[in-house]
Amino acid sequence: MDLRSVFSPRPAHPRYRRTASALLGLTMAAALTALPATPSLAAPQAATGPLLSYFVNTYPGHAAALVAEQQIAQAGGTVVHSYEQIGVVVAHSDNPAFAGTLRATRLFDSVGATRTAPLAPALESNPVGLSAEEAAAADSAADAGQEPLEPLQWDIGAIKADQAHAVSLGSRRVLVGVIDTGVDDTHPDLAPNFDAADSVSCVSGAPDTTPGAWRPTAGAPGYYHGTHVAGTIAAARNGIGVTGVAPGVRLAAIKVSEPTKSAFYPESVVCGFVWAAEHHVDITNNSYYIDPWYFNCLDGLDQQAAREAVRRAAGYATDRGTLHVASAGNKNWDLAARSITDTYSPNDGTPVNREVDPRKCLAVPSGLPGVVTVAATGALNLKSSYSNYGQTVIDVAAPGGDWTFYQPPQAPAVSGGILSTMPDGDYGHLNGTSMASPHVAGVAALLKSTHPDAPPHQIAKMLEQQADALSCPVPYDIDGNAVCQGGRPYNGFYGHGLVNALRAVTR
Repeated sequence: MDLRSVFSPRPAHPRYRRTASALLGLTMAAALTALPATPSLAAPQAATGPLLSYFVNTYPGHAAALVAEQQIAQAGGTVVHSYEQIGVVVAHSDNPAFAGTLRATRLFDSVGATRTAPLAPALESNPVGLSAEEAAAADSAADAGQEPLEPLQWDIGAIKADQAHAVSLGSRRVLVGVIDTGVDDTHPDLAPNFDAADSVSCVSGAPDTTPGAWRPTAGAPGYYHGTHVAGTIAAARNGIGVTGVAPGVRLAAIKVSEPTKSAFYPESVVCGFVWAAEHHVDITNNSYYIDPWYFNCLDGLDQQAAREAVRRAAGYATDRGTLHVASAGNKNWDLAARSITDTYSPNDGTPVNREVDPRKCLAVPSGLPGVVTVAATGALNLKSSYSNYGQTVIDVAAPGGDWTFYQPPQAPAVSGGILSTMPDGDYGHLNGTSMASPHVAGVAALLKSTHPDAPPHQIAKMLEQQADALSCPVPYDIDGNAVCQGGRPYNGFYGHGLVNALRAVTR
Protein backbone atom coordinates (compact mmCIF):
# COMPACT_ATOMS: atom_id res chain seq x y z
CA MET A 1 0.00 0.00 0.00
CA ASP A 2 0.98 3.60 -0.16
CA LEU A 3 1.81 4.83 3.31
CA ARG A 4 -1.27 6.99 3.27
CA SER A 5 -3.35 7.90 6.23
CA VAL A 6 -7.05 8.33 5.72
CA PHE A 7 -9.42 9.42 8.39
CA SER A 8 -12.77 10.14 9.81
CA PRO A 9 -14.69 11.83 12.59
CA ARG A 10 -14.50 10.04 15.86
CA PRO A 11 -17.72 8.77 17.39
CA ALA A 12 -18.74 8.98 20.98
CA HIS A 13 -16.56 6.58 22.96
CA PRO A 14 -18.26 3.18 22.75
CA ARG A 15 -18.56 1.33 25.98
CA TYR A 16 -16.95 -2.06 26.20
CA ARG A 17 -19.59 -4.60 25.14
CA ARG A 18 -19.88 -7.89 26.90
CA THR A 19 -21.29 -10.74 24.89
CA ALA A 20 -24.97 -11.51 25.34
CA SER A 21 -24.33 -15.20 24.93
CA ALA A 22 -26.03 -17.29 27.59
CA LEU A 23 -22.91 -19.39 27.89
CA LEU A 24 -20.77 -16.35 28.58
CA GLY A 25 -23.28 -15.39 31.26
CA LEU A 26 -21.59 -18.18 33.23
CA THR A 27 -18.10 -17.74 34.53
CA MET A 28 -15.60 -18.43 31.80
CA ALA A 29 -14.15 -21.25 33.86
CA ALA A 30 -17.54 -22.91 33.90
CA ALA A 31 -17.92 -22.29 30.22
CA LEU A 32 -14.63 -24.00 29.55
CA THR A 33 -15.64 -26.99 31.59
CA ALA A 34 -18.96 -27.19 29.75
CA LEU A 35 -17.42 -27.29 26.29
CA PRO A 36 -17.29 -30.70 24.64
CA ALA A 37 -13.96 -32.16 23.64
CA THR A 38 -15.11 -32.34 20.03
CA PRO A 39 -16.87 -29.68 17.97
CA SER A 40 -20.58 -29.35 18.61
CA LEU A 41 -21.02 -28.11 15.04
CA ALA A 42 -20.17 -29.81 11.81
CA ALA A 43 -16.48 -30.54 11.42
CA PRO A 44 -14.61 -27.82 9.50
CA GLN A 45 -14.07 -28.26 5.82
CA ALA A 46 -10.85 -29.66 4.44
CA ALA A 47 -8.03 -27.14 4.11
CA THR A 48 -8.73 -25.95 0.57
CA GLY A 49 -8.66 -22.16 0.87
CA PRO A 50 -5.95 -19.51 1.15
CA LEU A 51 -4.11 -19.14 4.44
CA LEU A 52 -5.60 -16.06 6.11
CA SER A 53 -5.17 -14.25 9.40
CA TYR A 54 -8.18 -13.75 11.70
CA PHE A 55 -9.26 -11.91 14.83
CA VAL A 56 -11.31 -13.76 17.42
CA ASN A 57 -12.60 -11.12 19.86
CA THR A 58 -13.78 -12.43 23.19
CA TYR A 59 -13.85 -11.45 26.87
CA PRO A 60 -10.54 -10.37 28.50
CA GLY A 61 -8.83 -12.87 30.76
CA HIS A 62 -7.11 -16.23 30.72
CA ALA A 63 -10.25 -18.38 30.91
CA ALA A 64 -11.79 -16.71 27.87
CA ALA A 65 -8.53 -17.15 25.97
CA LEU A 66 -8.56 -20.88 26.70
CA VAL A 67 -12.09 -21.17 25.33
CA ALA A 68 -11.08 -19.29 22.20
CA GLU A 69 -7.96 -21.35 21.67
CA GLN A 70 -9.92 -24.61 21.97
CA GLN A 71 -12.56 -23.46 19.51
CA ILE A 72 -9.93 -22.13 17.08
CA ALA A 73 -8.22 -25.52 17.02
CA GLN A 74 -11.53 -27.34 16.48
CA ALA A 75 -12.35 -25.02 13.57
CA GLY A 76 -9.08 -25.77 11.83
CA GLY A 77 -6.99 -22.82 12.95
CA THR A 78 -3.78 -22.17 14.84
CA VAL A 79 -3.24 -19.46 17.45
CA VAL A 80 -0.55 -16.90 16.60
CA HIS A 81 -0.89 -14.85 19.78
CA SER A 82 -3.45 -14.32 22.49
CA TYR A 83 -3.80 -10.82 23.95
CA GLU A 84 -5.62 -11.83 27.11
CA GLN A 85 -5.45 -8.24 28.42
CA ILE A 86 -8.00 -7.10 25.82
CA GLY A 87 -9.68 -10.34 24.79
CA VAL A 88 -8.21 -10.48 21.28
CA VAL A 89 -6.79 -13.66 19.75
CA VAL A 90 -4.89 -13.67 16.45
CA ALA A 91 -5.20 -16.91 14.51
CA HIS A 92 -4.31 -18.37 11.11
CA SER A 93 -6.43 -20.78 9.12
CA ASP A 94 -6.76 -22.08 5.57
CA ASN A 95 -10.26 -23.41 6.24
CA PRO A 96 -12.76 -21.34 4.21
CA ALA A 97 -15.42 -22.04 6.86
CA PHE A 98 -13.23 -20.95 9.78
CA ALA A 99 -14.89 -17.61 10.58
CA GLY A 100 -18.41 -18.90 9.98
CA THR A 101 -17.82 -21.89 12.24
CA LEU A 102 -16.66 -19.72 15.13
CA ARG A 103 -19.45 -17.19 14.66
CA ALA A 104 -22.00 -19.99 14.78
CA THR A 105 -20.83 -20.99 18.29
CA ARG A 106 -22.12 -17.61 19.57
CA LEU A 107 -19.21 -17.63 22.02
CA PHE A 108 -17.45 -14.56 20.67
CA ASP A 109 -18.08 -10.86 20.25
CA SER A 110 -16.81 -10.91 16.67
CA VAL A 111 -14.71 -13.01 14.34
CA GLY A 112 -13.26 -11.82 11.06
CA ALA A 113 -10.44 -12.08 8.55
CA THR A 114 -7.86 -9.30 8.70
CA ARG A 115 -7.20 -9.40 4.94
CA THR A 116 -8.60 -10.61 1.64
CA ALA A 117 -5.29 -11.86 0.19
CA PRO A 118 -3.37 -14.88 1.48
CA LEU A 119 -0.59 -14.45 3.98
CA ALA A 120 2.75 -13.82 2.31
CA PRO A 121 5.55 -16.33 2.95
CA ALA A 122 7.38 -15.42 5.79
CA LEU A 123 2.74 5.94 0.45
CA GLU A 124 3.65 8.70 0.14
CA SER A 125 5.53 9.94 -2.94
CA ASN A 126 8.96 8.49 -3.60
CA PRO A 127 11.66 10.20 -1.56
CA VAL A 128 13.63 13.03 -3.12
CA GLY A 129 17.27 12.78 -2.12
CA LEU A 130 19.37 15.63 -0.85
CA SER A 131 21.75 17.04 -3.46
CA ALA A 132 25.34 17.89 -2.63
CA GLU A 133 24.71 21.46 -3.71
CA GLU A 134 21.73 21.84 -1.39
CA ALA A 135 23.65 20.33 1.52
CA ALA A 136 26.58 22.70 0.93
CA ALA A 137 24.27 25.70 0.76
CA ALA A 138 22.65 24.67 4.03
CA ASP A 139 25.97 24.18 5.77
CA SER A 140 27.18 27.63 4.77
CA ALA A 141 23.88 29.19 5.91
CA ALA A 142 23.79 27.44 9.29
CA ASP A 143 24.10 29.74 12.27
CA ALA A 144 26.06 28.87 15.37
CA GLY A 145 24.21 26.16 17.25
CA GLN A 146 22.30 24.93 14.22
CA GLU A 147 22.66 21.45 12.76
CA PRO A 148 24.37 21.42 9.35
CA LEU A 149 21.15 20.76 7.41
CA GLU A 150 18.81 22.70 9.69
CA PRO A 151 18.52 25.72 7.33
CA LEU A 152 16.71 23.36 4.93
CA GLN A 153 14.18 22.40 7.62
CA TRP A 154 11.62 25.16 7.09
CA ASP A 155 9.19 23.01 9.08
CA ILE A 156 11.23 23.33 12.29
CA GLY A 157 10.94 27.10 12.19
CA ALA A 158 7.26 26.97 11.22
CA ILE A 159 6.33 25.39 14.56
CA LYS A 160 9.01 27.33 16.52
CA ALA A 161 10.88 24.15 17.44
CA ASP A 162 14.20 25.94 16.87
CA GLN A 163 13.25 28.47 19.54
CA ALA A 164 11.98 25.72 21.83
CA HIS A 165 15.38 24.01 21.75
CA ALA A 166 16.96 27.00 23.44
CA VAL A 167 14.71 26.22 26.42
CA SER A 168 14.47 22.42 26.35
CA LEU A 169 15.30 19.51 24.05
CA GLY A 170 12.89 17.24 25.88
CA SER A 171 13.37 14.73 28.67
CA ARG A 172 15.09 11.34 28.46
CA ARG A 173 12.22 10.04 30.59
CA VAL A 174 9.84 10.46 27.64
CA LEU A 175 9.56 7.60 25.14
CA VAL A 176 7.96 7.94 21.69
CA GLY A 177 6.98 4.78 19.82
CA VAL A 178 7.22 4.91 16.02
CA ILE A 179 4.56 2.45 14.81
CA ASP A 180 5.65 2.13 11.21
CA THR A 181 7.86 0.25 8.70
CA GLY A 182 10.76 0.02 11.12
CA VAL A 183 13.57 2.37 12.09
CA ASP A 184 17.23 2.25 11.08
CA ASP A 185 18.69 2.76 14.54
CA THR A 186 22.24 2.79 13.13
CA HIS A 187 21.65 6.20 11.54
CA PRO A 188 24.04 8.66 13.26
CA ASP A 189 21.20 11.14 13.87
CA LEU A 190 18.97 8.47 15.48
CA ALA A 191 21.39 6.20 17.35
CA PRO A 192 21.90 8.60 20.30
CA ASN A 193 18.19 8.57 21.14
CA PHE A 194 17.26 5.01 20.20
CA ASP A 195 15.90 2.63 22.83
CA ALA A 196 16.53 -0.94 21.65
CA ALA A 197 15.17 -2.52 24.84
CA ASP A 198 11.69 -1.15 24.10
CA SER A 199 11.71 -1.81 20.34
CA VAL A 200 10.03 -4.74 18.62
CA SER A 201 8.76 -6.24 15.39
CA CYS A 202 5.02 -6.96 15.41
CA VAL A 203 4.81 -7.99 11.75
CA SER A 204 3.51 -11.50 12.49
CA GLY A 205 0.91 -10.27 14.96
CA ALA A 206 3.07 -11.41 17.87
CA PRO A 207 6.01 -9.52 19.41
CA ASP A 208 9.46 -10.43 18.09
CA THR A 209 12.27 -9.02 20.22
CA THR A 210 15.12 -10.49 18.19
CA PRO A 211 17.82 -7.79 18.08
CA GLY A 212 17.36 -5.72 14.93
CA ALA A 213 13.93 -7.18 14.10
CA TRP A 214 12.59 -3.62 14.34
CA ARG A 215 14.72 -2.42 11.41
CA PRO A 216 13.20 -1.74 7.97
CA THR A 217 13.34 -4.39 5.28
CA ALA A 218 15.66 -2.96 2.64
CA GLY A 219 14.04 -2.65 -0.77
CA ALA A 220 10.48 -3.16 0.44
CA PRO A 221 7.96 -0.54 -0.75
CA GLY A 222 8.16 2.42 1.61
CA TYR A 223 10.84 0.81 3.78
CA TYR A 224 12.34 4.26 4.45
CA HIS A 225 9.10 5.66 5.88
CA GLY A 226 9.57 4.84 9.57
CA THR A 227 13.14 6.12 9.61
CA HIS A 228 12.02 9.43 8.10
CA VAL A 229 9.22 9.75 10.68
CA ALA A 230 11.63 8.96 13.54
CA GLY A 231 14.02 11.72 12.48
CA THR A 232 11.26 14.32 12.46
CA ILE A 233 10.34 13.37 16.01
CA ALA A 234 13.74 13.09 17.65
CA ALA A 235 16.83 13.33 15.43
CA ALA A 236 19.60 14.28 17.84
CA ARG A 237 21.24 17.69 18.13
CA ASN A 238 24.73 16.29 17.72
CA GLY A 239 26.36 18.40 15.03
CA ILE A 240 25.26 15.95 12.32
CA GLY A 241 22.56 16.35 9.69
CA VAL A 242 19.12 17.48 10.87
CA THR A 243 17.31 18.07 14.13
CA GLY A 244 14.08 16.57 15.38
CA VAL A 245 11.26 18.43 17.07
CA ALA A 246 12.14 16.83 20.43
CA PRO A 247 15.81 15.88 20.09
CA GLY A 248 16.24 15.00 23.76
CA VAL A 249 13.58 12.27 24.08
CA ARG A 250 13.95 8.55 23.40
CA LEU A 251 12.67 6.64 20.36
CA ALA A 252 11.37 3.08 20.15
CA ALA A 253 10.71 1.31 16.85
CA ILE A 254 7.50 -0.74 16.65
CA LYS A 255 7.59 -2.36 13.22
CA VAL A 256 4.16 -3.32 11.91
CA SER A 257 4.36 -3.37 8.11
CA GLU A 258 4.75 -6.54 6.09
CA PRO A 259 8.13 -6.57 4.35
CA THR A 260 6.81 -7.72 0.97
CA LYS A 261 4.00 -5.17 0.61
CA SER A 262 4.43 -2.48 3.28
CA ALA A 263 0.89 -3.34 4.33
CA PHE A 264 -0.29 -2.37 7.80
CA TYR A 265 -2.58 -5.22 8.76
CA PRO A 266 -4.60 -4.88 11.96
CA GLU A 267 -3.15 -7.85 13.84
CA SER A 268 0.28 -6.17 13.65
CA VAL A 269 -1.15 -2.86 14.85
CA VAL A 270 -2.91 -4.57 17.79
CA CYS A 271 0.43 -6.06 18.76
CA GLY A 272 2.03 -2.62 18.47
CA PHE A 273 -0.48 -0.87 20.69
CA VAL A 274 -0.32 -3.57 23.37
CA TRP A 275 3.48 -3.41 23.25
CA ALA A 276 3.34 0.37 23.71
CA ALA A 277 0.98 -0.04 26.66
CA GLU A 278 3.24 -2.49 28.45
CA HIS A 279 6.56 -0.76 27.73
CA HIS A 280 5.65 2.66 29.11
CA VAL A 281 5.52 4.40 25.74
CA ASP A 282 4.28 7.96 26.32
CA ILE A 283 3.40 8.87 22.71
CA THR A 284 2.83 6.76 19.61
CA ASN A 285 3.02 8.10 16.06
CA ASN A 286 0.72 6.44 13.55
CA SER A 287 1.34 7.54 9.97
CA TYR A 288 -0.79 4.88 8.27
CA TYR A 289 -4.26 3.38 8.16
CA ILE A 290 -4.91 -0.30 8.68
CA ASP A 291 -5.19 -2.41 5.56
CA PRO A 292 -7.00 -3.60 3.60
CA TRP A 293 -9.96 -1.18 4.08
CA TYR A 294 -9.70 2.60 4.00
CA PHE A 295 -12.84 2.75 6.13
CA ASN A 296 -14.03 -0.02 8.43
CA CYS A 297 -17.80 -0.33 8.43
CA LEU A 298 -19.95 -2.21 10.90
CA ASP A 299 -21.97 -3.91 8.15
CA GLY A 300 -18.85 -5.87 7.15
CA LEU A 301 -18.18 -8.71 9.59
CA ASP A 302 -14.45 -8.77 8.88
CA GLN A 303 -14.18 -4.98 9.11
CA GLN A 304 -16.19 -5.00 12.33
CA ALA A 305 -13.83 -7.51 13.96
CA ALA A 306 -10.73 -5.58 12.88
CA ARG A 307 -12.12 -2.26 14.03
CA GLU A 308 -13.06 -3.69 17.42
CA ALA A 309 -9.71 -5.40 17.99
CA VAL A 310 -7.69 -2.27 17.19
CA ARG A 311 -10.05 -0.12 19.27
CA ARG A 312 -9.49 -2.35 22.28
CA ALA A 313 -5.72 -2.30 21.85
CA ALA A 314 -5.51 1.47 21.38
CA GLY A 315 -7.80 2.06 24.35
CA TYR A 316 -5.76 -0.30 26.50
CA ALA A 317 -2.64 1.76 25.75
CA THR A 318 -4.48 5.02 26.42
CA ASP A 319 -5.68 3.73 29.78
CA ARG A 320 -2.07 2.94 30.65
CA GLY A 321 -0.86 6.45 29.79
CA THR A 322 -0.11 6.47 26.05
CA LEU A 323 -1.26 9.27 23.73
CA HIS A 324 -1.79 8.28 20.09
CA VAL A 325 -1.13 10.76 17.27
CA ALA A 326 -2.26 9.87 13.72
CA SER A 327 -2.15 11.39 10.25
CA ALA A 328 -5.35 12.45 8.54
CA GLY A 329 -4.68 11.08 5.05
CA ASN A 330 -3.71 12.22 1.60
CA LYS A 331 -6.79 12.09 -0.62
CA ASN A 332 -7.96 15.72 -0.20
CA TRP A 333 -11.20 14.30 1.17
CA ASP A 334 -13.65 16.19 3.38
CA LEU A 335 -13.95 13.70 6.21
CA ALA A 336 -16.94 15.55 7.61
CA ALA A 337 -18.94 14.89 4.44
CA ARG A 338 -21.93 12.60 4.55
CA SER A 339 -20.58 10.41 1.77
CA ILE A 340 -17.21 9.55 0.26
CA THR A 341 -16.62 7.25 -2.69
CA ASP A 342 -13.97 4.74 -1.66
CA THR A 343 -12.47 3.20 -4.80
CA TYR A 344 -9.36 1.81 -3.10
CA SER A 345 -10.63 -1.00 -0.87
CA PRO A 346 -9.78 -3.75 -0.36
CA ASN A 347 -6.28 -2.80 -1.40
CA ASP A 348 -4.90 -6.33 -1.16
CA GLY A 349 -7.45 -7.74 -3.59
CA THR A 350 -9.86 -6.37 -6.15
CA PRO A 351 -11.07 -2.92 -5.05
CA VAL A 352 -14.77 -2.17 -5.31
CA ASN A 353 -16.54 1.17 -5.54
CA ARG A 354 -18.50 1.81 -2.37
CA GLU A 355 -20.15 4.85 -0.87
CA VAL A 356 -19.24 5.24 2.80
CA ASP A 357 -20.33 7.65 5.48
CA PRO A 358 -17.05 8.56 7.22
CA ARG A 359 -18.98 9.51 10.33
CA LYS A 360 -19.95 5.86 10.72
CA CYS A 361 -17.33 3.93 8.79
CA LEU A 362 -14.11 4.60 10.68
CA ALA A 363 -10.64 5.02 9.29
CA VAL A 364 -8.41 3.32 11.83
CA PRO A 365 -6.53 4.30 13.90
CA SER A 366 -7.14 8.05 13.40
CA GLY A 367 -10.91 7.77 13.79
CA LEU A 368 -10.70 6.00 17.15
CA PRO A 369 -11.63 7.75 20.40
CA GLY A 370 -8.86 9.80 21.98
CA VAL A 371 -6.56 9.78 18.94
CA VAL A 372 -5.14 13.16 17.86
CA THR A 373 -5.84 13.58 14.11
CA VAL A 374 -3.39 15.74 12.16
CA ALA A 375 -3.76 17.64 8.87
CA ALA A 376 -0.77 18.79 6.82
CA THR A 377 0.45 22.26 5.88
CA GLY A 378 3.06 23.46 3.40
CA ALA A 379 5.81 26.06 3.53
CA LEU A 380 3.28 28.90 3.19
CA ASN A 381 1.22 27.59 6.14
CA LEU A 382 -1.65 26.67 3.81
CA LYS A 383 -3.35 23.29 3.88
CA SER A 384 -1.27 20.91 1.79
CA SER A 385 -2.90 20.24 -1.56
CA TYR A 386 -3.37 16.53 -0.77
CA SER A 387 -4.32 16.72 2.90
CA ASN A 388 -7.65 15.38 4.10
CA TYR A 389 -9.65 17.84 6.15
CA GLY A 390 -13.03 18.20 7.85
CA GLN A 391 -14.76 20.23 10.50
CA THR A 392 -15.07 18.27 13.78
CA VAL A 393 -12.47 15.79 12.44
CA ILE A 394 -9.09 17.55 12.39
CA ASP A 395 -7.61 18.31 15.80
CA VAL A 396 -4.45 20.21 14.84
CA ALA A 397 -2.21 20.86 11.84
CA ALA A 398 1.54 20.55 11.30
CA PRO A 399 4.03 20.76 8.42
CA GLY A 400 3.70 17.84 6.05
CA GLY A 401 5.17 19.52 2.99
CA ASP A 402 3.65 20.29 -0.38
CA TRP A 403 4.80 20.32 -3.96
CA THR A 404 7.24 23.16 -4.44
CA PHE A 405 5.23 24.83 -7.22
CA TYR A 406 2.31 25.11 -4.77
CA GLN A 407 4.14 26.27 -1.65
CA PRO A 408 7.81 27.17 -2.23
CA PRO A 409 10.04 27.53 0.85
CA GLN A 410 12.49 30.32 1.54
CA ALA A 411 16.14 29.91 0.53
CA PRO A 412 18.37 28.08 1.10
CA ALA A 413 15.68 25.38 1.10
CA VAL A 414 14.61 24.47 -2.42
CA SER A 415 12.18 21.63 -1.71
CA GLY A 416 8.68 22.11 -0.35
CA GLY A 417 8.93 18.67 1.23
CA ILE A 418 10.02 17.66 4.73
CA LEU A 419 13.72 16.84 5.12
CA SER A 420 14.54 14.04 7.56
CA THR A 421 16.60 10.93 8.12
CA MET A 422 16.65 7.98 5.70
CA PRO A 423 18.13 4.49 6.05
CA ASP A 424 21.86 3.94 5.66
CA GLY A 425 22.78 7.34 7.03
CA ASP A 426 21.05 9.29 4.29
CA TYR A 427 18.61 12.21 4.26
CA GLY A 428 15.68 12.94 1.98
CA HIS A 429 12.45 14.88 1.45
CA LEU A 430 8.93 13.44 1.69
CA ASN A 431 5.46 15.00 1.49
CA GLY A 432 2.38 13.72 3.30
CA THR A 433 0.21 13.84 6.36
CA SER A 434 2.56 11.04 7.43
CA MET A 435 5.16 13.78 7.77
CA ALA A 436 2.77 16.10 9.65
CA SER A 437 1.87 13.60 12.36
CA PRO A 438 5.45 13.17 13.73
CA HIS A 439 5.74 16.94 14.16
CA VAL A 440 2.75 16.72 16.49
CA ALA A 441 4.15 13.63 18.21
CA GLY A 442 7.36 15.61 18.82
CA VAL A 443 5.48 18.58 20.29
CA ALA A 444 3.47 16.16 22.44
CA ALA A 445 6.76 14.70 23.67
CA LEU A 446 7.94 18.20 24.64
CA LEU A 447 4.66 18.76 26.47
CA LYS A 448 5.07 15.46 28.30
CA SER A 449 8.62 16.48 29.21
CA THR A 450 7.34 19.77 30.64
CA HIS A 451 4.31 18.18 32.33
CA PRO A 452 5.44 14.64 33.22
CA ASP A 453 2.36 13.82 35.27
CA ALA A 454 -0.16 14.88 32.63
CA PRO A 455 -2.32 11.99 31.31
CA PRO A 456 -2.96 11.52 27.57
CA HIS A 457 -6.17 13.53 27.41
CA GLN A 458 -4.49 16.52 29.06
CA ILE A 459 -1.55 16.42 26.63
CA ALA A 460 -4.05 16.28 23.76
CA LYS A 461 -5.90 19.28 25.17
CA MET A 462 -2.65 21.22 25.56
CA LEU A 463 -1.79 20.56 21.91
CA GLU A 464 -5.04 22.28 20.96
CA GLN A 465 -4.77 25.14 23.45
CA GLN A 466 -1.19 26.01 22.55
CA ALA A 467 -1.57 25.81 18.77
CA ASP A 468 -1.37 28.94 16.61
CA ALA A 469 -4.87 29.46 15.22
CA LEU A 470 -5.08 29.75 11.42
CA SER A 471 -8.03 31.26 9.59
CA CYS A 472 -9.62 29.68 6.56
CA PRO A 473 -7.68 31.02 3.54
CA VAL A 474 -9.71 33.19 1.16
CA PRO A 475 -9.49 32.11 -1.52
CA TYR A 476 -7.89 28.70 -1.20
CA ASP A 477 -6.61 28.41 -4.73
CA ILE A 478 -4.36 25.36 -4.43
CA ASP A 479 -7.32 23.09 -5.05
CA GLY A 480 -10.73 24.56 -5.77
CA ASN A 481 -12.42 21.35 -4.64
CA ALA A 482 -11.48 21.85 -0.99
CA VAL A 483 -13.76 24.10 1.05
CA CYS A 484 -12.73 25.30 4.50
CA GLN A 485 -15.52 25.61 7.03
CA GLY A 486 -15.28 27.30 10.41
CA GLY A 487 -13.56 30.31 11.92
CA ARG A 488 -10.13 31.19 13.21
CA PRO A 489 -10.45 29.40 16.57
CA TYR A 490 -11.37 26.13 14.85
CA ASN A 491 -11.95 25.08 11.24
CA GLY A 492 -11.87 22.04 9.00
CA PHE A 493 -8.48 22.76 7.40
CA TYR A 494 -6.37 23.31 10.50
CA GLY A 495 -8.45 22.22 13.48
CA HIS A 496 -7.30 24.29 16.45
CA GLY A 497 -4.27 25.49 14.50
CA LEU A 498 -0.59 24.86 13.82
CA VAL A 499 1.14 23.22 16.78
CA ASN A 500 3.62 25.39 18.67
CA ALA A 501 6.73 23.75 20.14
CA LEU A 502 7.89 26.88 21.97
CA ARG A 503 4.70 27.10 24.00
CA ALA A 504 5.09 23.41 24.83
CA VAL A 505 8.25 24.12 26.83
CA THR A 506 7.36 27.56 28.26
CA ARG A 507 3.81 27.16 29.56
